[in-house]
Amino acid sequence: MKDLQLKSHRFRAEREADWRRLEGLLTRAEGGRLRGLTDEELLEIPVLYRACLSSLSVARATSLDANLIAYLEGLATRAYFFVYGARTNLFERLRAFFRHHWPAAAQGLWRETLAAVIILLAAAIVGYVLVGADPDWYGSIMGGMGQGRDPTASTAYLHKVLYDDHGGQGLATFAVYLFTHNAQVSILAFALGFAFCLPTALLAAQNGLTLGALMALYVSRGLGVELGGWLIIHGATELFASVLGAAAGFRIGWSVLFPGGRSRLDAARDAARVSGAAMAGVVVMLIFAGLLEGIGRQLIQIDGARYAIGAAMLTLWLVYFYLPRRSRAGK
Repeated sequence: MKDLQLKSHRFRAEREADWRRLEGLLTRAEGGRLRGLTDEELLEIPVLYRACLSSLSVARATSLDANLIAYLEGLATRAYFFVYGARTNLFERLRAFFRHHWPAAAQGLWRETLAAVIILLAAAIVGYVLVGADPDWYGSIMGGMGQGRDPTASTAYLHKVLYDDHGGQGLATFAVYLFTHNAQVSILAFALGFAFCLPTALLAAQNGLTLGALMALYVSRGLGVELGGWLIIHGATELFASVLGAAAGFRIGWSVLFPGGRSRLDAARDAARVSGAAMAGVVVMLIFAGLLEGIGRQLIQIDGARYAIGAAMLTLWLVYFYLPRRSRAGK
């Protein structure tokens, strides 16, 4: 026993300085002072980490003091996470998401986004033509979504709800419904994409049909321009979000339909990496749309201002997503 204690004491005396040095550097780095470490100190940590592993191996092989082994195991674990683990904080992760991951995901879905836009616009045209030719189609398309805005409503009433600056019952209820409806469409379009794209396409078409039917009603009363301003101030963001949600669903559904040389499960998992990043951004877009819908549209009563804000938001999203930018490797 005395020889073992002597061996343990000698072992500690020969190597403890390196352990303490590694512990000190890790403590400084973990305490948020990583930038305070010099280049030499940063390069020193991996060397000290390997020395710590060597000490731990010897300590275990020779059955040295159990407390010493536990100390070395803890030190080696801390050093491992520093050397090999991710060291970005929440702010850095969010910055990387908004600067790189989200726009890159949207760019990667451009074909699916184009398909979703085509379906939305085609369905909107169909809804507009059907209701324009026969107003009875309005109820079939809108169901209970009209909230009193139907062919039986007076023109004065239809005009009033577009400029209700007090957020009255009609406008507030319809605004909340529109936001909730588009959020549901976006999420469902993504979640149901695995079913071979069909539910996603149907949801995008339903969204377009309701838009076209509403436009047909207001145009028939000479209020098309006014409705356009009422819609675009938030719709430029909200509809764009729903289109991206559908595009994310299309990517997953297409990968299930045509997995290539991979299994369908592997193909869907790979597609979900891009689609998931896009959907995380869609939530952010819907928050913006909710603010524009619930606050901006209530306070801004001038049609030109509504159109200007909507056009500015659409331009912002197009530039943000599709403006060519340098790759991260080139920075």
